[in-house]
Amino acid sequence: MAIPGGTHGLGLGLCASLLLSLACTSLQTKKLEATYGPTESIIEVVAVLRRHVPDDTYRFPPATDFTGRNVYRSSLLRLENIERIQADPLRSGYMDPVINFAKARALERLRAYELASLHYQRVAERTGELQDPARTSASVCRRIVDALSVGIHLENPLDPPARSPGREVADPQAVVAELEERVALFLFLHDELEGNYMQAVVAEEIERADEVRAGYFVNRRHIFADGALLAVTELQRVVSRHAASKNRLRHMIALANLYDDLAREYVGASPPESLDFDPAQFQDLIDPAAQLYESVAAHDGTPEKLEAARRLEALLAFTLQVDNDRFSN
Repeated sequence: MAIPGGTHGLGLGLCASLLLSLACTSLQTKKLEATYGPTESIIEVVAVLRRHVPDDTYRFPPATDFTGRNVYRSSLLRLENIERIQADPLRSGYMDPVINFAKARALERLRAYELASLHYQRVAERTGELQDPARTSASVCRRIVDALSVGIHLENPLDPPARSPGREVADPQAVVAELEERVALFLFLHDELEGNYMQAVVAEEIERADEVRAGYFVNRRHIFADGALLAVTELQRVVSRHAASKNRLRHMIALANLYDDLAREYVGASPPESLDFDPAQFQDLIDPAAQLYESVAAHDGTPEKLEAARRLEALLAFTLQVDNDRFSN
């Protein structure tokens, strides 16, 4: 005997059971996500960072994430955000070695070597697979810090001026000697790190030391004897020594800017309408500036192209004004 509505009732029962099962499964999934969510997020950040740790950031610009931000800076910020948001699940410290190691990897690419060394030391204090790599990396960071303690650094124009000229003006040879010592320390470390990703970081510090040396003479070219010649020579040295650098176009623009500044200073001291003006000397400053700007402006797809093109236009306008002053007055 058939039961009226039996099939319909059975279907409703199955649907109810299925919905209950899905609800339980969904609840279990949410619990699992709540438990393992921080770990999954950290692993995701570490995976992105690990992919770019071997990058040669001396020759090529740092990689960017999907937001267009420096991948090392964005990874550091994401790790810090995870630590803050997921403080309770991470309270046990089970992910501390991974987090500290990853943050150290990011910090050393951001020139925060002391902070990177501190994070590596925290990892080295705990037994695990990361202990030995952390000790080695901490040692490298400390050696970089020690090398950076030798010699002067680029001046911050927003800092208050010094009350006295100091040794930097009185003894330029000592300044150069200290910067050469810093570079020698970096070169020795660079050779020791053969095949290690930190070679690129050390190469960047060598480049920066050469930039500091050139900037020192450029900023004091009005003080030293033959200051203009020394400044040009030092910037030419940076351009030639770091032709493989990602900053090579910036170095060329810096040299062109110096020639441009010298030409304008020369015109200010020797007006074109006066007999003191020497067209040959003026041309010796204008020609290399124009050639450098033209060379940089030929590199498509770079920010330096736009800057060099605009500066070249300004330089040509300046030379036209000089010619006009010479022959119209």
